[in-house]
Amino acid sequence: MTKGRLEAFSDGVLAIIITIMVLEIKVPHGTDWAALRPLVPVFLSYVLSFVYVGIYWNNHHLMLGSANRISGSVLWANSHLLFWLSLIPFSTGWMGENNFAPLPMASYGFVLLMAALAYFLLKTTLIRVQGPDSRLARALGSDWKGKISPLLYALGIGASFWHTWLAGLIYVAVALLWLVPDTRIGRSLEEAAGKD
Repeated sequence: MTKGRLEAFSDGVLAIIITIMVLEIKVPHGTDWAALRPLVPVFLSYVLSFVYVGIYWNNHHLMLGSANRISGSVLWANSHLLFWLSLIPFSTGWMGENNFAPLPMASYGFVLLMAALAYFLLKTTLIRVQGPDSRLARALGSDWKGKISPLLYALGIGASFWHTWLAGLIYVAVALLWLVPDTRIGRSLEEAAGKD
């Protein structure tokens, strides 16, 4: 399989994930502002999840853009990531429909945690295939965001059973941490293009 085909498949899955999430927002039967009030938690959940899917799409694109080779292990690691990302619509809907109750908040955090671990696995698999001195390995360096995010998700899962608003703040904080794209890979790709 070529890298382009893997990227196209992943893009398609992520587009379907976003489509499923937006279809979970039900149109209200009323025509006044009060009819929209019950949708506020659902909409806020959607916005946060949309941001997360966008972050994964952006970083996935940059990371694969720096890869020269794709292997069977990369295909499986990518499928593993897409599996966890495909559960975001369910956990988003459950959390929003139940006004950020503890168990739905914890399940949302669990899905985010597993997606982060799957992304880390994909990254390490790609680095192993490209080589330890590859452009990707050099660009990522210590990857402190990738290391701290799972810890914050675990903290958010625990906070879900104590104060759900604190768990929500942790999930938003991790999204804000990643919202600014990682420029290391982009710079690495620009430098490589300049050398060619």
